[in-house]
Amino acid sequence: MTFDLIVIGSGPAGQRAALQGAKIGKTVAIIEELPALGGGCVHFGTLPSKSFRESVYRWSLGSRGTLGNESEHSQKVSKKIGELPDMQRLLRRRNRVVSEEAKIVYDQLKRNHVSIYHGHAKLLSPTEVEIQSKKGIEKLSAKVVIIAVGARPVAPEHLEVDGERVHDSNTILNQKELPKTMVVLGAGIIGAEYASMFSMAGTKVYLVDRRNEILASVDREIVNHLVDRFEAQGVEIVLECEASKIEYKADKSGLKVHLSNQKNLEVDMVLVALGRVGNSSTLGLDAVGVESDERGLIRVDQHFQTSIRGVYAVGDVVGQPALASTSMEQGRIACSHAFDLKRVTMPRFFPYGIYTIPEISMIGDTEESLIAQKKAYVVGRASYRELARGQIVGDRWGLLKLLVEPQTQKLLGVHIVGDNAAELIHIGQAVMTLGGGLSYFVENVFNYPTLAEAYKTAALHAENQLRQKTASSQTVAVS
Repeated sequence: MTFDLIVIGSGPAGQRAALQGAKIGKTVAIIEELPALGGGCVHFGTLPSKSFRESVYRWSLGSRGTLGNESEHSQKVSKKIGELPDMQRLLRRRNRVVSEEAKIVYDQLKRNHVSIYHGHAKLLSPTEVEIQSKKGIEKLSAKVVIIAVGARPVAPEHLEVDGERVHDSNTILNQKELPKTMVVLGAGIIGAEYASMFSMAGTKVYLVDRRNEILASVDREIVNHLVDRFEAQGVEIVLECEASKIEYKADKSGLKVHLSNQKNLEVDMVLVALGRVGNSSTLGLDAVGVESDERGLIRVDQHFQTSIRGVYAVGDVVGQPALASTSMEQGRIACSHAFDLKRVTMPRFFPYGIYTIPEISMIGDTEESLIAQKKAYVVGRASYRELARGQIVGDRWGLLKLLVEPQTQKLLGVHIVGDNAAELIHIGQAVMTLGGGLSYFVENVFNYPTLAEAYKTAALHAENQLRQKTASSQTVAVS
């Protein structure tokens, strides 16, 4: 069979690339190795974890009162009781969401006349793809091939994942019961997210990382708020340390985790969250000449074209930022470039969402990056506890932070930790992208009571900082 476009992988990047091709009248085939469409995002990663988070969050609201209003004492008492929610009940939302989303992906592709193939894909040449499946071997050809096969978790040999008590992010939600105790190895985004979820569900969590900080790319003030919340929930953070060995207890009732600081932790379960590698090793890239690195990440240019003309790669298999949102845009950009559509590039600003409890979202520079660049800035802050809506939802931990350029008063960065952070960030994103600054927030009216009011509060705070700086400099000049 001959097509204009072959897409390998049906995750966010592949789906968007296939739909873009179909919308401009191209014949498109999409190949998925899993039995259902949606890729790792739908079946193992983003949607399952966020659905589980939502279930845990809502359980916490119902079982412990309004989130954030209970005292630290009451949180610790509830954990002493050892009441854990039913794991299967928590997973019902995950199961429903995954099933529905896979069906939605299928319906969208079929509605746009995309041909769907299931099986393992291998490149025979820049324009030929072989599919191995239960049906046998099929061969497809196309002018353009877009690789969107994603990435998978990887663990060191001495920390082998068995899917029973030692898990990675692909298997962590397969267990039948919540563990009473748990070690999370790796305090990056995935590790921090799952540590917060299981802790909120009542599991005693130890978060271990060989670095001296968690979430290294996030603004430190925001991370400190998250750490305060973690510690109030009972999460123990162990830094500058790593696991040297994991062994089963003699009676198989649990695990002993040997740490490099000479301490041992006896727990029910371990999550290994120490990085990911691209799913490219069995695609036949070497034979075709497509370049990849030691982590299986495919090298691409600004249009997401590989070292071979007509072969593109998008999504997690090309590395950072490895977000579902940016992967979708990469798929659209690659397809647009391949078929000479209007030039499309990745936007300068795009938000990150970290779905810990409380969640974090950010866009633009951090304080640390501005200091490293020796750029002048002022900070405007708004605490959720000072907002009427913050009191209503019971979030006394939340913080919205604006970083502002003093001369132009334009936004340099927006950082939020707290309820609905990943939704609120888009207000800041719109203002930044359109070149706006403090005046928008100061001069406009926000619904009351809302968390969005935090933008106006933070802008007024930043404006006060600027006024004080101006007054201070004038005083110095006069003297």
